[in-house]
Amino acid sequence: MEKAIIDGVKKEGSLERQADLNDVNDEFAYLQRNEFTSEVFKIEVRNLGYFGIGELKKLLRNKLKLDMSKIKSPTHKEFAFVCFRSQADQQKAIKILNGYKWKGKILRAFVAKASADPLQKKRKEENQNDKQTYPVNKKQRTSAEATCPLAGMPYEEQLKQKSSNMEELIKTFKGELIKINKSASKPLEDFKFEGVEPSPQITGYRNKNEFTVGKNSSGEIVVGFRLGSYADGSVEVSEVDHLPHLPDAAKWAARTFQQLVRHSKYEPFNPETNSGHFRQLTVRTSSQTKEIMLMVGIYSSNLNETDLEEIKNELINYYDTRSGEESQFTCSSLYYQDVKHREAGQMVSPIEHLFGATHITDNIDNLEFRISPLAFFQINTAAADILYQKVIALAQPQLHSTVLDIYCGIGSIALAFSKHCKRVLGVEIISTAVNDAEYNAQKNRVQNCKFYAGNADDYIQSMVKEVVYDTAPGEQLDLIAVVDPPRAGLHNRSIAAIRAASAIKRLVYISCNPERARLNWIELGRPESKQYKGNPFFPKTAIAVDMFPHTTHTELIVLFERQVENVLEENSTKTDCGNAVEV
Repeated sequence: MEKAIIDGVKKEGSLERQADLNDVNDEFAYLQRNEFTSEVFKIEVRNLGYFGIGELKKLLRNKLKLDMSKIKSPTHKEFAFVCFRSQADQQKAIKILNGYKWKGKILRAFVAKASADPLQKKRKEENQNDKQTYPVNKKQRTSAEATCPLAGMPYEEQLKQKSSNMEELIKTFKGELIKINKSASKPLEDFKFEGVEPSPQITGYRNKNEFTVGKNSSGEIVVGFRLGSYADGSVEVSEVDHLPHLPDAAKWAARTFQQLVRHSKYEPFNPETNSGHFRQLTVRTSSQTKEIMLMVGIYSSNLNETDLEEIKNELINYYDTRSGEESQFTCSSLYYQDVKHREAGQMVSPIEHLFGATHITDNIDNLEFRISPLAFFQINTAAADILYQKVIALAQPQLHSTVLDIYCGIGSIALAFSKHCKRVLGVEIISTAVNDAEYNAQKNRVQNCKFYAGNADDYIQSMVKEVVYDTAPGEQLDLIAVVDPPRAGLHNRSIAAIRAASAIKRLVYISCNPERARLNWIELGRPESKQYKGNPFFPKTAIAVDMFPHTTHTELIVLFERQVENVLEENSTKTDCGNAVEV
């Protein structure tokens, strides 16, 4: 019965669109191409209530054993779209989820319509607007407007604007937290924002840049920045030579790679048709050694092994022999990256070293760091020095303190803390970055750092237990957590683990996306519940560091302290063992 319904929906949709398949502006033509798209086998799940994407993934994959490819959910909504790789998987999911009870709610699951291609949708709207009698403004924004919109503003004014934005965000956060936890009112009265620290370097500061290979408005092949997202109906790419936040080495890399692509027999990747080959160029540069690492992203789905070898040899020959008018720059490290659709469970697109060094090195706070192609490293090396100084000052580690560096990357924060505390334990999901962290500790003769490769959600509790069990009776325990998560913020499981670990009294949260991090801060400050055991964390001090001059972004550091008074007042009959860990 369900198969008939699904087939009927697909057949009906196909018949409705068949007449438009030859129309270049057909919003659903992509469904008929001979390639995989998760939109074909999509379902909608309703009545989910309040949920986190992570816990929904855990339910679907781990408990219900559903082989999904993607989850999409609008913010603050009680429904989600779940995509699968086959009709059989789609049918199985509907059968299991429709009527399933989760978190006290009965779920509804049914076939979802495929989304329209956003690019074709925009073109269709523009064509319709062209027929109207009123004028339509179609001006495309420039690459400067897209990537560094504050470049025309004096730097002091940029800092004032960012400070004002942070103050407004903090004000919003305080109001939201008080609504859900009245006991936060008094601690929030003492919450201070100490302004924005300027960057020591405001031009050419970006040490990592990801360029797109595409075409400009004139149809010329360009290596540069996209002027908008595909979801917003834009595929145009613009050159980057005039952008103030890029170093000359990155501009050289974009120009030379652009020349290579223009003369190659292989085409740039076309996101509209999933055709072509050259997709992106990632450039990493070192402010200390002047090394340049290039990682060329190739869409390989439509290439055979002979083609791939030809492209790799073309890259090697081009950069290995590169010289001439711009010979002050040379490629010191070259990688190939396969950027076709990732398989299930694949965290990053695979890379292959082609020639040169396998890493580049850079310095922060008189510490030398080896950086692998996929590892996280602060984008502004000069400002990172200030960032880490401020983090350490807020955390106030003592010589008996232990620091948990959650999302430790190549160990830059851990090593910065190492001379101010007893020891540091770090965790990072990218194993090559952990290898770098261990190498960096050894290279800098740091012996009180230990690193784990794995998901932070799974390691927080075990790291806390390790610290507690290694603390001798009578020895003072001071455990500080430092988190520097990706833009999406901390997973709810990580927040729950931090809150449940009563030994953690202070938490320093570093965020390059404070608006998104605000949601994490609210969860940290919620009253104790079944989901979040342990007393809440309330903010004490915040300070911003301008890691991204000429853009609207800034890095915000917030010090949180656990509300220990509640433990004494509400649990006076319990023994408060400083080394206890609730899990």
